Amino acid sequence: MKRVGLYVNLGKPDALKRVEHAAKHLRSLGAECCVEPEVKARITPAVAKYLEPVPLNEYDKFADVVISFGGDGTMLRCARTLLHSDIPIMGVNLGKLGFLAEFSVDDVDRALDDMMSGNYRVVDRAALCTHIETEDGEETVYALNEFVIEKYGSSRMITVQAFVEEHHVANYRADGLILTTPTGSTAYSLSCGGPIIAPSSQVLCITPISPHALTLRPLIVPDTNDVSFILGGASDEAALVADGQQIAVLRAGGRITIRKSEYNVKLLKRADSTYFDLLRAKLLWSAGGIQ
Repeated sequence: MKRVGLYVNLGKPDALKRVEHAAKHLRSLGAECCVEPEVKARITPAVAKYLEPVPLNEYDKFADVVISFGGDGTMLRCARTLLHSDIPIMGVNLGKLGFLAEFSVDDVDRALDDMMSGNYRVVDRAALCTHIETEDGEETVYALNEFVIEKYGSSRMITVQAFVEEHHVANYRADGLILTTPTGSTAYSLSCGGPIIAPSSQVLCITPISPHALTLRPLIVPDTNDVSFILGGASDEAALVADGQQIAVLRAGGRITIRKSEYNVKLLKRADSTYFDLLRAKLLWSAGGIQ
């Protein structure tokens, strides 16, 4: 890991200061670094002169690894942009919970030392994809956490028919539906009552958002299945959202089919920790419990 891409959310407090510190530390370890051109323009000249200006979508041409400075949203944007490459991403948390961006900003020097010495592991995380129509033709859209169909332009519930491999599952009357990967199971789906899914599980989960019928519960299906949603004819418009970013508006009768992507996201993790360690640390499962 001698060439490192630094990706930063400039909206986060102290973001530039944290990136400058990391760049100086990495240089002391013998690494070369790149940042986006607009980031380099805002960094102290004494540090900036050692940084290569590279657009994020070309980081894979320069770097062996990318470090994302921000929250989980920052890391999701980075992951979607670099999805077609095999470059691993390490997340340094400048936000709140930081489930994907699991490395603490207060412990970044140790994390960088471990990364440069090879003391890490790389895990593959499944992503989702779908196709939408745009003015320029068909576009493929990806999501690492989830796709959401939610009410749009109205406070009324929407009706969505769900199909798994053309098999009718149910007609959901709800504020929306979530199709989540195991990685996304601790995000929006969890807040809607969905299960936590170990990331190595080869499944997807359909989670309703505030369903009218309380018998409609989250449903886990194999990730080899295509999952389709059709917006009911009596519904208003609905928004299609990928990892928190609205990408399209569905109209009555509109159909969207979502499947597991052929691409995986590679995440750089601590060598000495597991997913269950992360659950205990982030969700405080051990708080007040038996030691």
